[in-house]
Amino acid sequence: MDKFTTLVSAAVPLNIENVDTDQIIPARFLKATTREGFGQNLFRDWRYNADDSLKKDFVLNSDHYFGKILVVGKNFGCGSSREHAAWAIHDYGFKVVVSSFFADIFKGNALNNGLLPVTVSEAFLEQLFQAIATNPAVNIEVNLVNQTIAIVGSELKESFEINAYKKMCMINGYDDIDYLLSISDEIEAFEKAKA
Repeated sequence: MDKFTTLVSAAVPLNIENVDTDQIIPARFLKATTREGFGQNLFRDWRYNADDSLKKDFVLNSDHYFGKILVVGKNFGCGSSREHAAWAIHDYGFKVVVSSFFADIFKGNALNNGLLPVTVSEAFLEQLFQAIATNPAVNIEVNLVNQTIAIVGSELKESFEINAYKKMCMINGYDDIDYLLSISDEIEAFEKAKA
């Protein structure tokens, strides 16, 4: 995984609540066994018409919104436990998803795949949506080291929580196996001491 410390980026607003994993990546696209290529079908039924033409009124198809941060309504990632939802969002190019509430399984899948889910208060989420609506190019700063999210050029800033182990993994670009490899000397020493 890529290392993550701080990201400053514009954001794409998807102000819809209760977005489930089948809306994020429909089940008919789950046939691949690798993580690559899922981004092209992210929000497939919302992004495309039946003839595969783009729906011009969907936010991901808009020229006004861009960036590596996806700002979404509360209860994002509910529904089935498919890891492919996190794969699709990450493969599309997003590095951070911001909401006031994530489904637990989606949150875990995101963290395991290099996608940072940032949980903010409902009030701050509304401020984010307003700031993006006012200026689609406004930058959001996500600082994982300090666990803060801020609207650049304003006083608006909030702290967020993250599991300490997952934070360390994201900062170092580790998945669980990479972490174990990083402490292999300690594991070997422990095994020798037990022998």
